[in-house]
Amino acid sequence: MEKRVLVLNLDHSPVAVVTVQKALVLTLLEKANVLSTYELLEIRTVSRSFAYPAVIRLNQYKNIPYRGVLLNRANLFRRDRGECQYCGSQRHLTIDHVIPKSKGGKTNWTNLVTACNRCNVNKGDKTPDQAGLTLKTTPFKPTLAYFLADYAERQASEWIPFLNVNVPQ
Repeated sequence: MEKRVLVLNLDHSPVAVVTVQKALVLTLLEKANVLSTYELLEIRTVSRSFAYPAVIRLNQYKNIPYRGVLLNRANLFRRDRGECQYCGSQRHLTIDHVIPKSKGGKTNWTNLVTACNRCNVNKGDKTPDQAGLTLKTTPFKPTLAYFLADYAERQASEWIPFLNVNVPQ
């Protein structure tokens, strides 16, 4: 599997994740600088050898409109680490409105959690307090950096110093 490269804006905010080919083009055209490399990996051509970039920073600030993280089932499950936020089960997962829609609850990041089917049915049309359930973590709106840090923990530890992420509890 080919490693990916984290691209940072001039202010060190994450902008994108690109292939190593794209990262090399940006650095060779002097549009970006390499901030970190993957150890023990290199890219060789017939006449040259290059360090395998892990993190690059653009040389000019790019104004990229913040779009946020898309609220969808996959991202919600990823935020909640694929487990029920009431009992911790990882089976038969559904989405639960913490404050039910019938009681004015909105469909947004701070009111949705991952719940197993059993807990969701037991909770029904009640708040967690009314149903006698306790949330393991408080729902929050994740950022792009949060998801990148999650990826970095598994695939690219070189990125972690460049991702300033605090996980709400």
